[in-house]
Amino acid sequence: MPPVFAHGRLRLYLLKLLDEAPRHGYEVIRLLEERFQGLYAPSAGTVYPRLAKLEAEGLVTQATEGGRKVYSITDAGRAELADRGGELADLELEIRDSVSELAAEIRDDVRGAAGALRREMRAAASATATPVEDASWAAAKEELRKAKQEWKEQARRAKDESRRAREEAQQARRQAREAQERAREEVMRIAGQLQEQFAKSGGVLGNLAGSWLGGGAGSTSSTSGAGAGTGAGPGTGAGTGTGAGTAGAAAADPHWAEDLAPTGDPARDLDRLLDRFRDDVRDAARDHGVTPAKLAEARAHLAAAADRLAQMLRPSR
Repeated sequence: MPPVFAHGRLRLYLLKLLDEAPRHGYEVIRLLEERFQGLYAPSAGTVYPRLAKLEAEGLVTQATEGGRKVYSITDAGRAELADRGGELADLELEIRDSVSELAAEIRDDVRGAAGALRREMRAAASATATPVEDASWAAAKEELRKAKQEWKEQARRAKDESRRAREEAQQARRQAREAQERAREEVMRIAGQLQEQFAKSGGVLGNLAGSWLGGGAGSTSSTSGAGAGTGAGPGTGAGTGTGAGTAGAAAADPHWAEDLAPTGDPARDLDRLLDRFRDDVRDAARDHGVTPAKLAEARAHLAAAADRLAQMLRPSR
């Protein structure tokens, strides 16, 4: 098997093929052979055990159609494929490069065989008193011509595939970076809106938003507002909490989470931003406590934020 399928990459490519359409095992083998321009074809002993393992993990399902097992990808399989989108783009590029390398090896083999054939024909001709280009000689030349032509065609196809793969991989990386930047901007915008809404009701949610976006100063202001509300009555407490929340929104840190260095994988970087958000929320909730009323309000705001982020991440049409 070519090195390009090491470390679980054949598993990823099988998910890609099944995401395109449900397929039976023989069709998967034939498609892999086509992707390698006929230079490589996996055996049934390579493909079927991996399909069975994917089925055991719940990533694919199988059904019998016309006496054959047809495999289909599940939602869990699509989720893994989406999480490894950047790795899949790199894999496509590596497959094209692998095709080029195999074509180069075939070219060298053809050249070596052609050279040996020429030497043998020259030796045979020199050993004959009256060299004559008989039927065997003509057949050997024809075989050599066909071999050279086939090599040229394979080399041309491999070169075209490699060029297209590089262009597609570059475009995929560029789109992923743009999506990551849009996601970060949307997270910051929605977080600012959540802080303003949470601050109007004061209490722990105002402290939560202030500590996440505004740092220590925002948290202190919100806490002071809550204390004033306790001493002066419910009406005064509401007014003070609102003021503290507004101040926290104005002091929001625009450099939040910039300490998380990019990894080069936008999907992974977005997961790290969401993990940071979750940790900040949990810390604030642990420090200040959460009432049932605040929990219900937080659920509504977070649902709206999740919906807006999901809409932003969808490809524009």
